[in-house]
Amino acid sequence: MIIIPARMASTRFPRKVLADIHGTPMVIATAKRVQTLDRVVIATDSQEVVDIAKKYGFEAIMTSDKHQSGTDRIYEASEILGLADDECVVNVQADEPFIEKEVVAKVINKVKSLNRDFTMVSCYKNINPDFATDPNHVKVIMDVYDDAIYFSRSKIPYDREEHRDYYGHLGIYGFDKKSLKAFCQYRPAPLEEIEKLEQLRAIYNGHKIAMIKVDSKSFGIDSPEDLKRALKELA
Repeated sequence: MIIIPARMASTRFPRKVLADIHGTPMVIATAKRVQTLDRVVIATDSQEVVDIAKKYGFEAIMTSDKHQSGTDRIYEASEILGLADDECVVNVQADEPFIEKEVVAKVINKVKSLNRDFTMVSCYKNINPDFATDPNHVKVIMDVYDDAIYFSRSKIPYDREEHRDYYGHLGIYGFDKKSLKAFCQYRPAPLEEIEKLEQLRAIYNGHKIAMIKVDSKSFGIDSPEDLKRALKELA
């Protein structure tokens, strides 16, 4: 199951999820990227998004407008849909309209193969140092097992000689339903509220996030400038 959280209120980019991507609303462009992998549902707080999704032939459901994160939204959606505890649930952010389906497929496969009490999976890619300085794009560092140590909007790790590889996080999360429920039963963590990064809730509460290194040209669209750059670079 792929659930795309689509919140209309975005302070940095109003109505972002409906921004034009080559003639298609962003959330629909994202859904089309992954529609051959699994059932796709758009979870939103906007009747306008529901209506647009139905126009393009996608399933959409209304969720609360009080959620602090996309993962909280997809959990509500998973409850409405009555998913079983062992169901694979993948959160593909609505602002990833250029995501490659192969990347999402790797997340799905990892969730299904990972044998842990708490299953959470995401992915990362190499980025250059200039890109790493942009706070709109999240960086991640891993341990020897490729589990995430920390995510930040700052450039991490700090490298005095600037010869280190930097890793950018892609906004895709895979869970089994049981772990998704556990994640959403935690209160938002202090680090999560400081960085505005929901994945830090899992690390703060002592859980592992399994990371997959991928090749991808995609990146999340957080501002109108991001969208202009993406349309130019990925034309």
